[in-house]
Amino acid sequence: MQRITPDRRRPLFDVAAMRALEAAAAAGLPPHTLMQRAGLAVARLALALAPNAETIWIACGPGNNGGDGLEAAVHLHRWGKRVALTWLGDEARAPADARASWQRAREAGVSFSSEPPAHRDLAIDALLGIGSARPLDGVMAQWADIMSAGAAPVLAVDLPSGLDADTGAGHAVHATHTLSLLALKPGLFTAGGRDAAGQVWLDDLGVAPGSQEPTAWLSGPTSPANRTHASHKGTYGDVAVIGGAPGMTGAALLAASAALHAGAGRVFAALLDGSSLSVDLAQPDLMLRAWDSLPLAGMAVACGCGGGDAVRAVLPKALSTAGRLVLDADALNAIAADTQLQSLLQARSKRGKPTVLTPHPLEAARLLACGAAQVQEDRLRAARELAQRFGCVVVLKGSGTVVAEPGAAPRINPTGNARLATAGTGDVLAGMIAARLAIGEPSMDAAADAVYAHGLAADLWPVGRSLTASALVRFVDA
Repeated sequence: MQRITPDRRRPLFDVAAMRALEAAAAAGLPPHTLMQRAGLAVARLALALAPNAETIWIACGPGNNGGDGLEAAVHLHRWGKRVALTWLGDEARAPADARASWQRAREAGVSFSSEPPAHRDLAIDALLGIGSARPLDGVMAQWADIMSAGAAPVLAVDLPSGLDADTGAGHAVHATHTLSLLALKPGLFTAGGRDAAGQVWLDDLGVAPGSQEPTAWLSGPTSPANRTHASHKGTYGDVAVIGGAPGMTGAALLAASAALHAGAGRVFAALLDGSSLSVDLAQPDLMLRAWDSLPLAGMAVACGCGGGDAVRAVLPKALSTAGRLVLDADALNAIAADTQLQSLLQARSKRGKPTVLTPHPLEAARLLACGAAQVQEDRLRAARELAQRFGCVVVLKGSGTVVAEPGAAPRINPTGNARLATAGTGDVLAGMIAARLAIGEPSMDAAADAVYAHGLAADLWPVGRSLTASALVRFVDA
């Protein structure tokens, strides 16, 4: 069993892949083995999380997830814990494995109850597993609300009941810990999954994934760039940030500053506010230029940061000539509203020009001509669809940012927190991605690595201090 931390890249498997993995494992084992292993794993983690617990409530659903809970009850009862077990199953209709576990619990003397205990030191959520797409309702919904609202810690078996294992959508139990069985599921790490799952643990039950291909990957850290002594500013590339319409120059300057801190050799800020400013005294290492004077073909360009309507005039040339391109914010909104700009974006892929889009859910919805709620219902699908449609890398921002490219398994980012929910942090990310493109990273790696570092900076931010975008810039290292 292992505690999942953002220290390395990890494979994720959707429900279809999990079913194949489970079937292959069960075929080589005696009947009921996987459920017994799962129940023991749950009981061990429960004991580790709450070693002094006296009363443990185990809420079991009618299927095999409930069977895992029944197996855990047997062990915890034998280890001297007071187990209050509520089961929504029916002996006559329960799956064979769950029925066998019910019989074992009865024979072991586990106490069954029709109501949750008034006091509990730990609750175990074994109501619904990956095999159920049903929403929480009736008694199940009541028990889920009681668990979520209680003071006692909650351990979810496989995933919080009500959470979609593939998407992270759905009204779910809010657990403090989740024990994922066999393999990790994408829904635990994006959309509502991070809030619902709490700390995620994994027990593979002694089963290797074999030839089963991951559906997605949980991103991990990368090694710092090796900067040789015999290098110079040209070695690390040029970044141009085009944006900063009247009243929004701060967005472009944040992106440009982030590109510098992330390691770009030179950074040019091309402001669209009509000013004649030749130097930013607060950041003299940024070079201010008119956008149409820059050799965009040899640069990594971040376009759209605070660009307003003015960015529309820039986009045809940026899309046609930029060597490497990051499109953010107002650039994405302009493209969503203009089919000619969409054609230019798609043409970049055919010419092999690296391009990264960085939409938040509403911007992604505009590009897909749908609602933001539809994007959030299946973030991996939305990111894949955008990547395929425009032939580029897509960074769908939000809790569990999804990074996708055509023909490859997407990556879900495990770092970051709600401190990033403040103006300007997206501009910082755009600059960080552009810097990595300028250095020469492949666009998928550049995007995923920058997203990871951006979130990690927020995770490492001192507790009790508010985080602003300008402070975040200074906390980012190349």
